[in-house]
Amino acid sequence: MCFDHDYESPSPNPAAGIARETLRRCIHCGLCTSSCPTFTELGDENDGPRGRIQLMRQVAEGSLPLTGRVREHLELCLDCRACETACPSGVEYGRIVEPFRTAMLAADRRWEQRFDWFRELILLRLFPYPERLRVMLGPVRMSQRWGLFDIVRRLGLLKLLPERLARMTELLPDPAPGTPRLPRFSPAVGRKRARVALFVGCVADVMFRHVHWATIRVLQHNGCDVFVPRGQGCCGAIHLHCGDALGARRLADQNLVAFELDRYDAIVVNHGGCGAMLREYGVHWRDGLQPHRKKFAAKVVDVHEFIEQLGMTLPAGRIDAAVTYHDSCHLAHAQRVTAAPRQMLARVPGLKMIDLPESLLCCGSAGTYNLVQPEMADRLGRRKVENILRTGASAVLAANAGCMLQIAAELRKAGAQLPVLHPMELLDLAYRELPWPPDSRATAGRTNGNTSPPRLIR
Repeated sequence: MCFDHDYESPSPNPAAGIARETLRRCIHCGLCTSSCPTFTELGDENDGPRGRIQLMRQVAEGSLPLTGRVREHLELCLDCRACETACPSGVEYGRIVEPFRTAMLAADRRWEQRFDWFRELILLRLFPYPERLRVMLGPVRMSQRWGLFDIVRRLGLLKLLPERLARMTELLPDPAPGTPRLPRFSPAVGRKRARVALFVGCVADVMFRHVHWATIRVLQHNGCDVFVPRGQGCCGAIHLHCGDALGARRLADQNLVAFELDRYDAIVVNHGGCGAMLREYGVHWRDGLQPHRKKFAAKVVDVHEFIEQLGMTLPAGRIDAAVTYHDSCHLAHAQRVTAAPRQMLARVPGLKMIDLPESLLCCGSAGTYNLVQPEMADRLGRRKVENILRTGASAVLAANAGCMLQIAAELRKAGAQLPVLHPMELLDLAYRELPWPPDSRATAGRTNGNTSPPRLIR
């Protein structure tokens, strides 16, 4: 499905470009409500998928003005898309709420929206650009290494910063040591079975480059030649969700140029939010590049799903630990990938998987949601951590940068010393036969005697 409107031409009616049959597909059965995080927390029909669709439909038909209260109900949506998984009628809620909110934000002329420094400077001009983000985080990283950051955090001095900046700083993970630049090419270990390109993103590369290193090594062990194309950038999700569809399109087109599609069997992604955005490039803009965007999107696949389809090579290493797995919303609901990560982890010798209660309920991260909707994000974060701690697991796994940051921050608040890892990190340890619990140096772009370092092409 392609949206009829051009995102860059905001209409007074934010539903102007959404096909009416899409809005009418909801039969109001209510089966989605129990899957919705905000409805689960608040019990307000207007804060559930069914109610929000009705609000958008009434705005589209002109029977309801777009008041501040209506905006609040729509802005409180995490866009986790759990309702899509629950819906028996196949309502593509994300393809209703995303263009509606994008158009709503683009047409918003309120002073607080037009002159929002955090949105303009941090979300749109810092987060999506990894080199800028690295520079800005330099002093913070130094203070973390010297132990000063923990002192500032414990003394509560972060509260002296503007609220959203303080929250952003609270989310920062400890720096992973020894994370050099990713190689342009890493050859397959053993028989070559596939040729893939790795998408690295923005925040994921700055905060979790060690996860990219682990992913490369796991792919190598599964017979993949791995390429990391230069010139790629942010997937564009941050811009799109902030109402800047033109900026999102520029980033999308940058990625179209960076990836030579015919060279690769797949474009592999290891973070759920990035993968969901990339796989929907073909539906967001109607222009001459749409066929190429669709071709690009068809090549994108989550790393767990790809390895499962390829046929996973069994790891030789043993990990005697009990872990639990949290489903990233945009991996589970937008991409419908839930079984593959669990199936891969189940093949690790010694590893015990403990089911996480409410695993499919959002942790409250939802991209930048935990920065702009702090109260609801905190409620959901606490709920998630309470469920994690009830499992008694020695580690929690998640396949999305935002989830990892959010869960780790909430665990710190709870005083729980529980590592938060990406499944690729754990699998990397098993393939390299490294001990558990993990040494942070083991997953940070280094190798041991069991695997020769990837050949670097600068």
